[in-house]
Amino acid sequence: MSDAVSSAAGDAKPPVQALNRPMITLAIMLATIMQTLDSTIANVALPHMQGSLSASQDQITWVLTSYIVAAAIATPLSGWLCDRYSVRNVFLTSILGFTVASALCGMSTSLTAIVAARLLQGVFGAALVPLSQAVLLDINPREKQGSAMAIWGMGVMVGPILGPTLGGWLTDSYNWRWVFFINLPIGAIAFYGVLTYIRNVPGARKIRFDMFGFGTLSLAIGALQLLLDRGSQNDWFGSTETWVEAIVFGFSFAYFIAHTAFSPAGRSFFNYRLLKNRNYFSGLMFIFIVGAVLYATRALTPPMLQNLMDYPVATTGLVTAPSGVGTMIAMLIAGRLVGKVDVRLMLLSGFSIAAFSLWQMSRYTLVLGVPDIVWPGLIQGVGLGLIFVPLSAATFATLAPEMRAEGTAIFSLVRNIGSSIGISLVQTLLVRNTQISHSSIVNLINNANPALQDAAVRSAFNLDLNSGAAVLNNEITRQASMIAYVDDFWLMLILTLAVIPLLLLMSSPGKGKKMEVDHAAME
Repeated sequence: MSDAVSSAAGDAKPPVQALNRPMITLAIMLATIMQTLDSTIANVALPHMQGSLSASQDQITWVLTSYIVAAAIATPLSGWLCDRYSVRNVFLTSILGFTVASALCGMSTSLTAIVAARLLQGVFGAALVPLSQAVLLDINPREKQGSAMAIWGMGVMVGPILGPTLGGWLTDSYNWRWVFFINLPIGAIAFYGVLTYIRNVPGARKIRFDMFGFGTLSLAIGALQLLLDRGSQNDWFGSTETWVEAIVFGFSFAYFIAHTAFSPAGRSFFNYRLLKNRNYFSGLMFIFIVGAVLYATRALTPPMLQNLMDYPVATTGLVTAPSGVGTMIAMLIAGRLVGKVDVRLMLLSGFSIAAFSLWQMSRYTLVLGVPDIVWPGLIQGVGLGLIFVPLSAATFATLAPEMRAEGTAIFSLVRNIGSSIGISLVQTLLVRNTQISHSSIVNLINNANPALQDAAVRSAFNLDLNSGAAVLNNEITRQASMIAYVDDFWLMLILTLAVIPLLLLMSSPGKGKKMEVDHAAME
């Protein structure tokens, strides 16, 4: 996809001396940071949104999943839109739409309103990261493109790193609405910069877009996400709505597969021949799990700290930020090792380190100090950083150059789908396992339990008074919730370990052989 965008932008380049590269770079990187910031900035504010919008614990995660799903669906449109309407026009529309949607998020007074606004954010923001990469490649000569991609990569990582800390500070100092309002000045500056400094090159209108394939896949993804998000609330398949969503998903996905299988080469939204490449197929499996584990962990930790351990929102942002720092440091190291060390060994190291951090999280209790949160998060960040770069390199190492544009778009799509499914799955299990654990613990509260005969316990939880029973029930709920969080961390640990054997399916070019890392695949 990035190749398609780049070619659309590069058909008629202005003279080099007419370009104001610093201002163009500043404008597009502001847009990139604004988009990537919103992937994590809302996480620490979720408990505050939950109370303000009168949403349940599983409902409030729609604020995250709606954004991810909308971005996943809209990302493959970027290349075709630029080819048809020009890079500059698509960039301006994306920045304006994202900024307006951010304002709507901040003004939302109901869960329905904020989810709708987040959907708009995802749709308009989907093109910002791949477009920023394409523009940087277009305005820089070949000898400076490496430095340009380093700047781009840093910008992509700054958002997720700053997100928790900035979100925590804004929520604590003002309120959760400023998590979205912060995008307004950034968006205004980015819009002005793109409008002023990027020349408008008419679209070439050479790319044919498979609307039927895109439509059926989008419908399938949307139906699946609704099923996962609302299934627990609707008692799963005891509800007509769940059956409708399952049927829509099944038929849409079946039509998509049939359409893809029988369409001539080059005329389908998804080229099924990509799956014949062993490295690429394995890479999709890996990135699906990485997306699920990465975003699910970031969605679980802030509510756990704030709701169960009374961490202030600003502190929550600070203690979860090191995960992003670890990812950035590890990516810089991995970038230097790619081509020198077998990528399969690097991937094994990355998954092992990530699994170790999840094992540490699976040992969490209701009594946690700051180091107990910071170190597992930092270690997980290092593991994920060691996965991203070599995984991108290995996935595309044996793929034909003419298939990379499609391959990158699908790679990004699968990662986003994994993220949304992962968040929905762990939240559903969290609610379910909390109820099960609560019921199990309540069964132990009877006169035969020797702990209840202790004078200190009876003083703290006087079961002869309604207030004492309420206090005891609150404590049972806390204990049950902690058990459910630990169960989720165990699930992510198992998924991380289960995917490691797929390394046997991958091949490596070997040491010393140059491998190109497709940066768009890592966004």
